[in-house]
Amino acid sequence: MQGNKTDSLYQRYPKDTMSSAFSRTGFVVICLTIVVNLALYPVLRTLGIQIHSAITGSYVPGYHSVLLINCPTEQTARDIGRGIMEKRLAACVNIFPRTATMYYWKGEIRDASEILLLVRTRTSLIQRLEAYLRDVHPYDIPEIISFPIGDGSLHYLKWMENALTDI
Repeated sequence: MQGNKTDSLYQRYPKDTMSSAFSRTGFVVICLTIVVNLALYPVLRTLGIQIHSAITGSYVPGYHSVLLINCPTEQTARDIGRGIMEKRLAACVNIFPRTATMYYWKGEIRDASEILLLVRTRTSLIQRLEAYLRDVHPYDIPEIISFPIGDGSLHYLKWMENALTDI
């Protein structure tokens, strides 16, 4: 008798094939929505920032960055700077003449003269810029240091954005 009660309490019903198909379809739609949103996140974020900036007339801190890059010679700095500009990875590159540099290398203090590049770009382009620099820079470990721009002249920052629009 108890077997009958247990069987009746836990009786299995045949699965409704229509609701099963809908739940699988719903799961697939949710997964695809998540994948598409993740893939489009950079575009959606950029668009959101531009809309926010246009509506409020303000700058979103950190949207652009300044990078410091040291090079061994002026010609190397010019070649790298030109490559950065040709690839549209920056709005502007300044080349500062000789700087005196002291650094540790392989356990010793070294002195050198270097040329400093000051690069202004969109923060979202830093990884592409770093990848390019690793390919062309003569140093084993090139100095690539970035600082997000917190604020500045809105006219200049707008000019920067317009200079980077084809990217």
